[in-house]
Amino acid sequence: MRIGFFTDSYFPEIDGVTYTIDLWREELERAGHEVFVVYPDGDYEPGDREIPVPSLPNPCYPGYRIPLGTRLSKLPDLDVVHCHGPAPVGILGRYYARKRDIPAIYTHHTPLEEYVQQSVKLESIAALLERLYLPWENAFLRSFDVVTASTSRIDRDVRHVPLPVGIDMEFFRPTEADWYPDPDRTVIGYSGRISMEKNVDEILRVAAVRPEYDFVVVGEGPRRDRLERNAPDNVRFRDFRPRSQLPIFYSSIDVFVTASTADTLGLSTLEANACGTPVVAADVPPFDRTIGPGNGERFAYGDVDAMAAAIDACLDVDRDTRAAVERYSVDRTLAYLERLYYDLWLLDREPSTTIESRWPQSRNE
Repeated sequence: MRIGFFTDSYFPEIDGVTYTIDLWREELERAGHEVFVVYPDGDYEPGDREIPVPSLPNPCYPGYRIPLGTRLSKLPDLDVVHCHGPAPVGILGRYYARKRDIPAIYTHHTPLEEYVQQSVKLESIAALLERLYLPWENAFLRSFDVVTASTSRIDRDVRHVPLPVGIDMEFFRPTEADWYPDPDRTVIGYSGRISMEKNVDEILRVAAVRPEYDFVVVGEGPRRDRLERNAPDNVRFRDFRPRSQLPIFYSSIDVFVTASTADTLGLSTLEANACGTPVVAADVPPFDRTIGPGNGERFAYGDVDAMAAAIDACLDVDRDTRAAVERYSVDRTLAYLERLYYDLWLLDREPSTTIESRWPQSRNE
């Protein structure tokens, strides 16, 4: 099949959506499909089947861009459209599918309302924008043939198919290389964007009450400079590692920690688990479903003592974290996704059949 991924988040920006699209594309093309990626242009040289859309810098969120749109005649002929966000390129994908009368799938990756407070300083304006945005996104999602999400809860009033984005279990596995080989040194790590919704300041708070541990924060983002200036002495900040080095990083630390409240799956936490490292996460969705006794500990968000105790508990108990996340293997995800594409293609030829009869769907009320 000829599949079109429409996304507003792509290289050179590094985040979970970008990595997911790159992994899914690689796996689908290995299975014989052609995957085209439509994305906002920027400081990135497109490769085969990567189609940049003219865009402008985003003054509210550095690193991301504001697409200006493009003519449909510049896009290839596709069998199915798969949109990965509700911003302009995602809207372009939905428009393309409607005009060409082909199936359209949407994958919910990010609760964008969580980013409004970061971009808009006045709380009253931010609250108003959130109230206006959520009904619009619900309506947008309902226009698709199928919506998928990594967990059964996406905080949207829309039917959806639970479909984890998936982990490359062959790539993410324990490594012999160890960046912190000193057995007397305990290293607690985090990797991801350093932005408001990730709550990296909570990691600095727990570092202050556990001075006997070393903390490593890997990533970039709008809050890094301020947090780095105010970090305790036992915290070190590092730039994003190349993707190829992530298994070594995950394998080298003793515990992976996150206080994020805006993840839909928390891909980095499961990647760390696949590398044999336990995870400490806030007791909020999705971690209330993905992190448990088999692969880590949860803590009440904002309770620094509970966070410290969770880290201690992960250090005290051996866990088979890799076995705990086998169910999130990308092999399983892509098998389901291919079947979903095929079923939608088939429905175009059998109008009397419904997608609900082929795929059980969940609904958030």
